[in-house]
Amino acid sequence: MRTFDLLAFVASLTTASAQVYKGFNYGSVFTNNAPITQQDYVDRFNTAKQLQGTSGFTSARLFTMIQAGTANSPTEAIPAADSTDTQLLLGLFLSSTEEAFNNELTALRSAITTYGQTFADHVIGISVGSEDLYRISPTGIINKSNPGEGPDAVVQRINAVRSAIAGTILSGKPVGHVDTWTAYVNSSNAAVIAACDFVGMDAYPYFQNTQENSIENSESLFFDAYNATVGVAQGKPVWITETGNPVSGPTENLSVPSLANAKTYWDRVGCRVFGQITTFWYTFQDAFPDTPSPSFGVVGNTLSTTPLYDLSCSGSSPASSQDSTSSTASSQAGSSTPGGKETSAMGSGSSTEAPSQGSGSGTETSMQATTLATVATPSATQSMSGSPPAPSSTMSSCPAALSSGFEYPHLIVPVDKDQPDTALNTGYNGHFSPTVSSIFNFDIPPSDEGKTCSLVFLFPTRDQLQTSNYTLSGSGGIDIVRLNDPASSETTYNNQPSVEQAVGSVPDLQAGNSYVIGSGDCFAGRRVGYKISATGSLDLDYFQNYDPEAIGLYITVC
Repeated sequence: MRTFDLLAFVASLTTASAQVYKGFNYGSVFTNNAPITQQDYVDRFNTAKQLQGTSGFTSARLFTMIQAGTANSPTEAIPAADSTDTQLLLGLFLSSTEEAFNNELTALRSAITTYGQTFADHVIGISVGSEDLYRISPTGIINKSNPGEGPDAVVQRINAVRSAIAGTILSGKPVGHVDTWTAYVNSSNAAVIAACDFVGMDAYPYFQNTQENSIENSESLFFDAYNATVGVAQGKPVWITETGNPVSGPTENLSVPSLANAKTYWDRVGCRVFGQITTFWYTFQDAFPDTPSPSFGVVGNTLSTTPLYDLSCSGSSPASSQDSTSSTASSQAGSSTPGGKETSAMGSGSSTEAPSQGSGSGTETSMQATTLATVATPSATQSMSGSPPAPSSTMSSCPAALSSGFEYPHLIVPVDKDQPDTALNTGYNGHFSPTVSSIFNFDIPPSDEGKTCSLVFLFPTRDQLQTSNYTLSGSGGIDIVRLNDPASSETTYNNQPSVEQAVGSVPDLQAGNSYVIGSGDCFAGRRVGYKISATGSLDLDYFQNYDPEAIGLYITVC
């Protein structure tokens, strides 16, 4: 298994987090195969912006450059986007004949010359293909998802698009590919990732019918898929290009389509990634004039600003309205799924499958350090409340190992006292040095109510790591505090939340050890921020990852 290139990943973070978009997927025809016209697009783009209970859906992902019913005329979604100020992720269909793909290129070139700079101003990226690698996979073939394309053909056509836009107003726009997450974790497709500026990931727990895919587990399934994709993305930004839960249709194993389950999935997945990861929800409306099976639309047969279910994120707590991306990368692969989709497990990284946040008593009691999950002397730390910890024989803590339930951070934000007013962007790395601290947001699900939570820091040796890495210099330890509020992507050293309570410290941080920092009642239903700062001359920069060998800050639950 490859070694993670830490420097390459860090270099990619500014690109990955430069701008975050939120939108829906839009097809080119209605369910009766009638073309979607410019006015139809205008109506839908405007309605999406005005959906009750939510806001900010000002972007659209397209599947083809060609207006339905024509040979190679540009899609009428382009002038509709201009008139409604909608940002576009363009798409070119490629799993067909060479002539068909050339028609896509012709439509792209025509759009450039016809619509000019206003067109370019509304383009956020270009996706070359959609689920082409999946469709030639064994599962795709079983599900009769052909035609598809192999990695060489996808790379060739990505390069053809780059050549087509070179020297034009679209030159410099990111070019990528959209596919199912299991296609990306298949190492035979690594060349496609290498050719992309961004990686578009599709994941649907509903279709993961060979796993425990109940709505209660859908959050975990989704975030495992996202983490696995990040783990193989070669430092490229990973955009969520399709995900959703059906409102109607057949049951897939334990996944039952319903308005209530669609709402739950929106709360537990959508509300955690909106505003943090570029996301295109599937879908805005797929039930006009007829309702497909399954149907995923947030709007039904009638175009309306009143959605089929509540989009206000009322079912998730503060994390739904703030930045909350997964901050880990898993190399775990899952099975692919029917219906032309693949999904896999991911989510809170825990055996609990509820939304990650929490209210609750939140009283943390003792702090203790462990070495290789063995409790060390309590004198190595201080209690969460600042008083001396109780003797270790009376302490109740969860294991440091991530063998059972655990929560991983959904946002990591560095702050630098040498750049006190600069927001350094969210990322996947924890960094502690004499000038830099890192804040970790944890979303504790309501299902952890009444359980014990232990804050743990895992620090394996380099030779134990397979998909992560770290740089370490100097000597010293770490101090951990709990903040009054969680961080956001705008957090700086000067505006960071104040300290609510000291949690604990590791005076001498050494590789090969696992440390239980503190334990207590879980902050069930809340988002909680913890800050780690270095002591002494310690300078540690690592890629947070929990699979196959965990490194970084976690909360274990028992």
